[in-house]
Amino acid sequence: MVKPTRRARRFAAGICLVLPIVALLWVPWYSYDAPHLAGMRFFFWYQLIWVPGSVVFMAVAYVLRRGADRPPRDRHLTYDRRRR
Repeated sequence: MVKPTRRARRFAAGICLVLPIVALLWVPWYSYDAPHLAGMRFFFWYQLIWVPGSVVFMAVAYVLRRGADRPPRDRHLTYDRRRR
């Protein structure tokens, strides 16, 4: 399996963060009255569905960027409490 580069991970994280913003700011995509869902117009439930969707995209972006700028840790170093 090929490990993605730091640049590719950063680009993918950026797409994950920009997608909800663009989807909600481009109002002509969802400025419709129909279809209705549970008595709510499409305009409202489209915005409401992006709340958990944005959380998912932010979580994916976090996972993609987590540790990308940190140097690798040496796993052989341990903390010894007796050495104080």
